Order: sequence, then C-alpha cells, then structure tokens
Amino acid sequence: MRAFIAKLVAAVVLLFARAVTAVRAIWDESGLPRRQAIYFANHSSHGDFILIWAVLPPRLRRRVRPVAGADYWLKSKLRSFIGKDVFNAVLIQRVCDEREDDPVTIMAKALSGGSSLIFFPEGTRNQTDLPLQPFKSGLFHLATACPKVDLVPVWIANLNRVMPKGEFVPIPLICTVTFGAPTRLGSGESKEAFLARAQAALLELAPRQAGG
Repeated sequence: MRAFIAKLVAAVVLLFARAVTAVRAIWDESGLPRRQAIYFANHSSHGDFILIWAVLPPRLRRRVRPVAGADYWLKSKLRSFIGKDVFNAVLIQRVCDEREDDPVTIMAKALSGGSSLIFFPEGTRNQTDLPLQPFKSGLFHLATACPKVDLVPVWIANLNRVMPKGEFVPIPLICTVTFGAPTRLGSGESKEAFLARAQAALLELAPRQAGG
C-alpha cells in the first residue's frame, strides 16, 4: 500500500509540476543521455530536482535519484515519505558533526547500484544576485570516485520566479531545463581546473540574462 501511494503521489507531483511551469526540456545536440549519469545543476529552489525529474523520459526517470539534505527531508513524516518513498532520494547529512557516513561514499554506492543522480554542486540554494555560487568540492570527489559515469550539466531557468522566497502560491511561468553535453574528469585534472570547467559548462547553458 505504501508503494502504491508513493507512485500515486509521484504521478500527482509530475502533473502539477508540468501544469504550473509548462516545463520544457532542451536537449544537447548529442540527444538523450544514453548512459548512467550525474546531472549537476544550478540550485535556487527546493523544487529544482523535481523539474529535472519531470522532464526526463520514463526510462531515465525510473533510475534517477536526487541528492538532498537529510536535515530538511527528515524533518517530518510527510517530508520523509516524499523524500524517501516518492523520490527515493539519496539523503546526505549536511552538518559535518552529525554525519555517520561519508557523503561521497553514500553517493558512489547509489551509482554502483545502477542509479543516476541529480546533484547540486553549489551545495545550497543560491539566493544571491550571481548566476552561480562557487562550487563545493563534492562534484570533484564524486567524479574521482566514479570516473566512468557521465557528468551532464543542467540549467534550470525561471523556477525561482515561479515560487519566490516567502510565497506559498506558485506563479505560473514557463520554465526550461537545458541539458549540456556529457563530460568526465580528465586524466590528472586538478580539482580547481575541473570545478572551473564544470562551472563554465553549466554557465554556458544559462539564458543570457542569467549568465551575464
């Protein structure tokens, strides 16, 4: 029964996200991702991963898991149900002193099980005027641990305007989710060089007004 309810809620969330945002996927010229991937994206709303999840074709959606903060998604029984049962999220404890396991190990385990991941390298929602905050080192460590998994940049446009901070009623606006060309960590590539390259690849997908 719990699994059935989770599937029902997922279907409702999918329809609601599409109805409110009219979200449209823009794929790289190489086409749909053919392999397991880490979709790394800009982050300005709690609903970011939902839009990526919503535009993926069913065969890709079934195997993708968002990486999310355990402190947020385990705060109540409802959030826990949505995070764990509906989206099968990989929950990471963001407070270092409260961690029992290494976050990269947890994510690598999910990848080794065949899942793809939705990952936000900024580490937290961007509430600044900058298009992107500096990337944390997590994406580099994950790429190092799983060098054969494709890294796909994804730019989410307009969602922060659909649900501005402090508002409870969404404002219907057309959102786009733009997927870039897959990449991987280069042989001998330093953390600094890799993160700069990943950030540039993501910014390249941003609308001009967002990317400067």
